[in-house]
Amino acid sequence: MTQRLHDDSLTLTAAQCQQARLSRDPRFDGRFFIGVTTTGIYCRPICPAVLPRESHVHYYGSAVAAASAGYRPCLRCRPDSAPESPAWRGSQTTFTRALQLIDQGALQHQKLPELCDRLGVGERYLRQLFQRRFGVSPKRYALYRQCLFAKQLLHQSTLPVTDVALASGFSSLRRFNDAFKRHIGLTPSEIRRQRAPKPGPLTLRLAYRPPYEWSRLRHFFALHLTHGIEWIGDDHYGRTIRWGETTGSFTACHDARHHRFDVSLALDRLDQLNAIVRQIRQLLDLDADTTIIETHLGNAYPGLALTPGLRLPGSWGIFEAGIRAVLGQQVSIAAANRLTQRLVDTLGERDAQGRVRFPTPAAIAGSDLAFLGMPASRRDTLGRLANAYVTGEIGDDPASWTQLKGIGPWTADVAAFRGAGHPDIWLASDLGIKRALKRLDHAALNEDTSAERASPWRSYLTLQLWNHIL
Repeated sequence: MTQRLHDDSLTLTAAQCQQARLSRDPRFDGRFFIGVTTTGIYCRPICPAVLPRESHVHYYGSAVAAASAGYRPCLRCRPDSAPESPAWRGSQTTFTRALQLIDQGALQHQKLPELCDRLGVGERYLRQLFQRRFGVSPKRYALYRQCLFAKQLLHQSTLPVTDVALASGFSSLRRFNDAFKRHIGLTPSEIRRQRAPKPGPLTLRLAYRPPYEWSRLRHFFALHLTHGIEWIGDDHYGRTIRWGETTGSFTACHDARHHRFDVSLALDRLDQLNAIVRQIRQLLDLDADTTIIETHLGNAYPGLALTPGLRLPGSWGIFEAGIRAVLGQQVSIAAANRLTQRLVDTLGERDAQGRVRFPTPAAIAGSDLAFLGMPASRRDTLGRLANAYVTGEIGDDPASWTQLKGIGPWTADVAAFRGAGHPDIWLASDLGIKRALKRLDHAALNEDTSAERASPWRSYLTLQLWNHIL
């Protein structure tokens, strides 16, 4: 039997890992990585290379853990393209938040003590969390993640190496080359020589772990579609975006055969590309392990009919999700859509192609919103929310929004559910949930009014119940 190295991020047994790698099961893609001692390379379980002997492999719960053990990424299966491994994230709020902020570039723009202040934890405690999970410091984790993203761009895009360095968060080409060589084991130019990308627009392949119920996600997006901002077809979803100073659009085309989305991006600048790609992953919920989630829900509520592969329908950020939630207070989906469309048509920013970006907080705060034709109390709530964003009174934690008049728990929860992809939101007061519970008449669900048995995956229980009525 293979010697098991200690790696707290590995949630599977050696026997499970062995069976998954021998069968190249895509459901385990990203849940663990395989270090091959004879080559010094680590791979995904779906790697097409000749399978090594079991005595020559070690298993790791993350790419970072495999790299910290001295392995470099495989150039065939490209571990930089694997879905994430969030099976342990649901109940580890602080650590999950730290990973999100770092992956969005927090340590590129501020020092570790500043990040700790944002998280409300001590520097020593955060270092211990990363050491236990990955065996590396937060800064080393951040650098390796930057290098993996750069490797993905080198493989999949035609961007010049200088632009790849900028897009992956490095301030200078020299620093990028040094870090890439140190963490990946090859230079950027060596990666490019081994497989030249085909010319064309910036398109990245974003993998997920099956099953993935695209038809139901597409149905939800179509049901809430805002024209001008979003577009949708049988196999694709796209929209305009803004991230900081960056504006543009993306279209994600579903490739069910290869368990991925091919995402074409058109951006006016590249320095926030990594954060934008991660936001797209969240919007499409590409990193959920629905097999684990649905097993948990099935055990919590036996007899509940579950649809495999349901994904949380994201929105482009917390603020937009919050505005949509306020517009949806006490009205039907169709009425909420009409109000959203009116808001976008009146206050949205149009680009050269005639597409529209969702209104900024400043645009909403500066308008009396009389054109909406809705009760004054709700117009005032929209204005307060937007103004609080402009002044910095509130941030991206919807739980703090309830201090604002007109923002109740339902609105804050919907914003967290769609805008942040929070996995543990139970919308008990939602009319759709009440209708679904009445229709199902499931004894255990009716008794467990807080859905505590479903934690830390209550958002997916919410989604499963909506699926019975939408």
